[in-house]
Amino acid sequence: MAATPSVPEHVPPDMVRAFSLYNSPEMVRTPFGDPHAAAARLHAGPPIFYSPETTRDGHGAWIVTKAEIQRQVLQDGETFSSYRKIFSAGIGEDWPVIPLELDPPEHGKYRALINPLFSPKRMTLLEPFVREKAATLIEGIKARGSSCDAMKEFAFPLAVGVFLNFMGIPDDRLMEFVGWADDLLHRTPEDRRRAAYLVLGFLDDLADQRRAKLGDDFMSFLVDVDFEGRKLTVKEVRQISVLLFIGGLDTVAAAIGLDLYYLARNPDRQQELREHPELTSSAVEELLRAFATITPIRTATRDTVLHGAPIRKGDLVSCPSMVASRDPAEFDDPDSIDFRREDNRHVAFSFGPHRCVGSHLARRELVIALSEWFARIPPFRIKAGTTPVTYGGFVFGVDNLMLEWD
Repeated sequence: MAATPSVPEHVPPDMVRAFSLYNSPEMVRTPFGDPHAAAARLHAGPPIFYSPETTRDGHGAWIVTKAEIQRQVLQDGETFSSYRKIFSAGIGEDWPVIPLELDPPEHGKYRALINPLFSPKRMTLLEPFVREKAATLIEGIKARGSSCDAMKEFAFPLAVGVFLNFMGIPDDRLMEFVGWADDLLHRTPEDRRRAAYLVLGFLDDLADQRRAKLGDDFMSFLVDVDFEGRKLTVKEVRQISVLLFIGGLDTVAAAIGLDLYYLARNPDRQQELREHPELTSSAVEELLRAFATITPIRTATRDTVLHGAPIRKGDLVSCPSMVASRDPAEFDDPDSIDFRREDNRHVAFSFGPHRCVGSHLARRELVIALSEWFARIPPFRIKAGTTPVTYGGFVFGVDNLMLEWD
């Protein structure tokens, strides 16, 4: 029998609340669920509370529900550290993903190194490939019939295909990488370890190939770039390339899936976008807000008090973006989805120095995914006799998303 999660002595009893983004009933894989709506109900309670069982491994953490306080935490890298080494710990190793799990000033050095590769200008150059990949996947779906598994046949292959192109990897490895991504992100701990080692081995081999012969891709850039008067080490190249793999797959694919899940259940909103395709960009922003997917977690580096919460050094502080993005202090009628919403300051890409470096690319992928889907697929719905399953956790998402159309 699992031990009951304990509450540290410094946490006042009246600040403890039994809610977990992983283990609460609404967050466990739920047929036709809405974990975002469940998370939004936290706004009926305190702005910050302690949950004894917050993380996947059962550790407790302070949960910040208000967007304003989340921005305070995410902006303050000195008090709230990003240094956690989650990926490497999962395979029994000890190194941070760069620059995600680094703190200032080291974080800023590496972030400045890779920022130019994700500029809006470079993403514009990548757009034709993304559009062609989306169109090819959709036409393949149509050729197979009038239904599909949207996650396995579209969302993940599109996200993985963009990653492969960015890294200079041949497209014939697509489904192999889709399988690795699925194992790494959604399967058992043993499956995740196996997939992680396969990914790391592939990335290391690819780096060696680029050192022998440079190309015009992200890996070639990493192995050849000048960083403070030297080349990046083998370990640094691995730590940065892993970020691109894990950062660009699950979150983008999850966002595509959640968007299609919502639209399949709301035919009137489908029709709105079909009649007004000029709303697609603002609709993507609104769907990012309403169905934000990530939960940044920080570790306190010193004792502090955060809006009345007595945080001690070593405490975890969780800033779920899906809660902040439905904060009624930030958004009018936050649980309603308005494709014409103005001043949409959501935090789906986090906030502060660790704001997602790939946000420009993610936005383009989402806009193109919806645009090409609507241009090629008639009004769609959840396939009769099937049940989509939603889930919470570090990344929110949906599985078994079977769609059909006439």
